[in-house]
Amino acid sequence: MVVAQATAGLHGTVGAIGAGLAVIGAGIGIGQIGGKAVEGIARQPEAASKIQTNMIIAAALVEGVALFAVVVALL
Repeated sequence: MVVAQATAGLHGTVGAIGAGLAVIGAGIGIGQIGGKAVEGIARQPEAASKIQTNMIIAAALVEGVALFAVVVALL
């Protein structure tokens, strides 16, 4: 009984670490996307709308993958 509780606690801890890593990775990824988009807009202002659209799509995909990773890590 005690071993089962210890194992369940270990799985919860590992899941929380995995979820945290997924969130950190998503934050870094979205930060990179935003930074590169700003650089691209600064270099070519006339392409701002295309760059912004692609940036939003890419950030949404990264966020979706991160949400999936968090759900999987916590199960």
